[in-house]
Amino acid sequence: MNKRPENCMISEEDLRAALLEIKTYVDVTEEDLKKIYEIALRHAQERIATRVPVRNVMTTTVVTIKRDADLHEAARLLSENRISGMPVVDDDNRVIGVISEADILILAGMKKEHTFRDILRNILGEPVSSKKGGNKVGDVMGFPPITSKADDDVSEVAKILDDRRIKRLPVVDDEGKLIGIISRADIVRAIGKKP
Repeated sequence: MNKRPENCMISEEDLRAALLEIKTYVDVTEEDLKKIYEIALRHAQERIATRVPVRNVMTTTVVTIKRDADLHEAARLLSENRISGMPVVDDDNRVIGVISEADILILAGMKKEHTFRDILRNILGEPVSSKKGGNKVGDVMGFPPITSKADDDVSEVAKILDDRRIKRLPVVDDEGKLIGIISRADIVRAIGKKP
C-alpha cells in the first residue's frame, strides 16, 4: 500500500490525468470524483486514528515455561507472578501451547464449569470427578495455541478473547517466536488511556 504524503492535495489536473489514464468512460464529474476522494480519505484517516496495534499495549516481559516442566513448577510460577496463564515455549522460544490455572485445576479433578466452592471442597479433600492424566506441562497445556501478531488491531484481539473465553494471547513474530503477551488487563489499560 502506498503511503500518501501528509500535505498532498489532489488538484483538478491530477483528476483529469487519472481519468485519462483509466481509458474508459466514468459517469462522474471531476468535482464528484474529488468529493468522493476527500470523503474516502477522511474515513481512512479516522479508521487509522482509532486503530491501536497490539505492539502498543502488549506486555513484553513474559513468564514462560517449557513442555517438559513439572506441573508443580507451573503452579508455582503462576502463583508467584500472580498470573492466570502463561505460554509454553520450545527451545527456540516458539509458542507451542498455553497453560492456565484452569488446566491445572482440571488435572486436580475440577471441571471447567465448577464453582469456587467446588474448588474449595476439592482442596479440603472431598472426592472429585475424573482426573486428566500426566504430571508435565505438555500433558495438560492447551494446544494448538491461539496467538496474535504485533500489528493486529487490539479490537480484533478483544473479540477473540471474548469469543474464546480466554484471558490472554501470546504475541508472536512471523516465525512463531514469542515477543510479548496481550491480556484483557492490557486492553483495559489501553482503553483507560484514551482521551
